[in-house]
Amino acid sequence: MLNKNNIKLNAIGNIASLPQECIDDLKEAMAKTAHNEKCTLTLALSYSAKWEIVEAAKKIASLVKDDSISLDEIDEDLFSSKLTTVNIPDPELMIRTSGEHRISNYLLWQMAYTEFYFTDVLWPDFRREDLFEAIVDYQKRERRFGKISEQLN
Repeated sequence: MLNKNNIKLNAIGNIASLPQECIDDLKEAMAKTAHNEKCTLTLALSYSAKWEIVEAAKKIASLVKDDSISLDEIDEDLFSSKLTTVNIPDPELMIRTSGEHRISNYLLWQMAYTEFYFTDVLWPDFRREDLFEAIVDYQKRERRFGKISEQLN
């Protein structure tokens, strides 16, 4: 179905913690869809933002230990390049269903400037109309990326 619809399969998270059969099947599916270009479906499997941040820190610490980089070279761009989401754009809108007002250890680094939309609608009941409502709400917002309105002009 993914190939039929020209969809590339991707996965983020602690893939190594999955059962080997799942890892093998996942790698096979990703290889079979690697050439697809219409869109990308990314599965967050055994994913934790805290885990992802710690793993990126370990990679960078290893580079410093090996004298591949100096401490002064560590910046946001380097850190972002060591995350499992390196080739995935940061989210612009996070829709949180079920009346919850938390992000639940999900994309903590990437959601620094994400807009949040909260709805009491439960995920299984979330429909096209609910999505449209969230998008209309989002379109009314001023994206400032940490600045104040006056700094945008």
